[in-house]
Amino acid sequence: MKSSERSFARRIDLTSLQLFVAVCELGSIGRAAEREFIAASAVSKRLSDLETAVDTALLYRHSRGVTLTPAGESLLHHARTVLFGLERMQGELSEYADGVRGHVRMHANISAIFQFLPEDLGAFAREHSQIKIDLQEHLSSDVLHAVQEGAADLGICNVGMANGGGALALQSRPYRADNLVLVVPRAHDLSALDAINFEEVLDWDIVGLHANSSISLAMRAAAAAAGRPLRQRIQVTGLDAMCRMIDNGLGVGLLPDRAFALMRGVGNLQAIPLTDAWAHRELRVVARDFDALPVTARLLVEHLAPRPEPPSAPTAPDTKIQSPT
Repeated sequence: MKSSERSFARRIDLTSLQLFVAVCELGSIGRAAEREFIAASAVSKRLSDLETAVDTALLYRHSRGVTLTPAGESLLHHARTVLFGLERMQGELSEYADGVRGHVRMHANISAIFQFLPEDLGAFAREHSQIKIDLQEHLSSDVLHAVQEGAADLGICNVGMANGGGALALQSRPYRADNLVLVVPRAHDLSALDAINFEEVLDWDIVGLHANSSISLAMRAAAAAAGRPLRQRIQVTGLDAMCRMIDNGLGVGLLPDRAFALMRGVGNLQAIPLTDAWAHRELRVVARDFDALPVTARLLVEHLAPRPEPPSAPTAPDTKIQSPT
């Protein structure tokens, strides 16, 4: 290493890189300071020192927070690479540590969080009380992006509809499966049906989730395949809000079957199974490299492995997926 390279390496410290990444992820020095349990003035000083060390501005500071300069975008990419390498090193060295403690950063979509993760994470927390889990809810495409960029150690999502065809492959493992059902008021014309094809649903107004949620993407794809418009008049951000809208006659909607079962007290509603093949969905755990995860994250992955169940639709083995760019 040249003397100039050694000098540059000495001017960059890991704490400042971690704080820089936190500020970039949250878009605010104040919010980053709260998350990292450090004074905002100390974060600001670290960032100023970092800009002095690299001899260029990294952030545009404004009244609503901060945004990245072109140099900041470049540093963010390299900082995440450096921090990910350190996590891999920690994962290997943690095998030799006495006891297991630490934290796992996880992003998951609403279907996983609502249907399965409360029980699974509760049981894990009781077995490993020293491990902290930082869980955030995101759309499936954003979950994949967060894992790809190193903002999350693990993700849980529906990878089929979220796959954006990016260049960086992520590893995935089975987690759980669910089936989409059509939810209608009990007095609705469709309520007496035992099952329904989604094309028949296109005659009705639909209450949906975020435009880029895996369910909305699947509905749009099915409508396009049928050559029919999707009459999605209302979009909400939560499953309970969707049920309340449906109960008040504002449309029908698609929900995972277990989510509907957990919300039977929300309105006078009826669930009708969908016959479409895409209505059966797999939720998968994703990571950059399962073998390189810290021991805490590997313990959680093992805990989240599917439980033995009666034979049903086959589940794909470990695979690599293409995450969004």
